[in-house]
Amino acid sequence: MPGDIPRGLYILGYGGHARSVADVALQIGIENLIFVDPNAAEAEAFGKFPVLRGLPGQIEDGWAMFPAIGDNGIRKAVSDDLMSKLITIVSPDASIGLQAEIGPGTFVGRHAHVGPFARIGMGVIVNTGAVIEHDCVVGDFSHVSVNATVAGNSRIGNNVIVGAGATVIDKIAICDDVIVGAGATVVRDIGRAGTYVGIPAKLS
Repeated sequence: MPGDIPRGLYILGYGGHARSVADVALQIGIENLIFVDPNAAEAEAFGKFPVLRGLPGQIEDGWAMFPAIGDNGIRKAVSDDLMSKLITIVSPDASIGLQAEIGPGTFVGRHAHVGPFARIGMGVIVNTGAVIEHDCVVGDFSHVSVNATVAGNSRIGNNVIVGAGATVIDKIAICDDVIVGAGATVVRDIGRAGTYVGIPAKLS
C-alpha cells in the first residue's frame, strides 16, 4: 500500500499512461515530477514538468520512481533495475478494500476498485474504472484495462492483459502471458498462453 509521499517523482515514460500517472501523483500531493523517456525530445511536459532522455547519475534523497509504461514486458524490464526506488500510486478516488495488498510500482487509477483481501502484484496497472473484486490475485506486470471486471476469488497470472470492458467471472484462473480481448467474457479457466476473444472468450 502507499507509504509516505516522496518529495519528487521520476515518471519513467512519456505516453498516455505516464500522463495518467502524473495526474494522480499531483492529486496525492507529489509536487515535483520529472518524466524520463529516451525517445522523447526534451520539452516542457505536463505544464512546468520537464521530460529528460535519461535518469541523472545520482537520484536525490526523498525522490522515488514509477514505471509508467503501458507495455507489460518493457515495464518489467525497467522495474527490475529500480526496485528499491519504486512506489505504489493509488488515485484518491479509488476504492481499496480491507486487507488488500498492492505491490510496488503498481498504479490504481481513478474510480477503480480493489476488493477486500485482494492481492495485486508489482508493476500492475489497474486502470480507470477497473474492478478487481474480493480475494482475487493479480500477478506481476499485468494490466486490468479501463472498465474491466475481475470477479471474486479469481487468479490472474503474470504478464496478463484483461482488455477494456472485459469480464472475468468469479473463481476463474488465468495463466501467465494471456491477452483477454476488449469486451470478452471469460467463463472458464485459461491454462494456455494466447489471445482470447468473444463471449464466451475463446483462443483466437
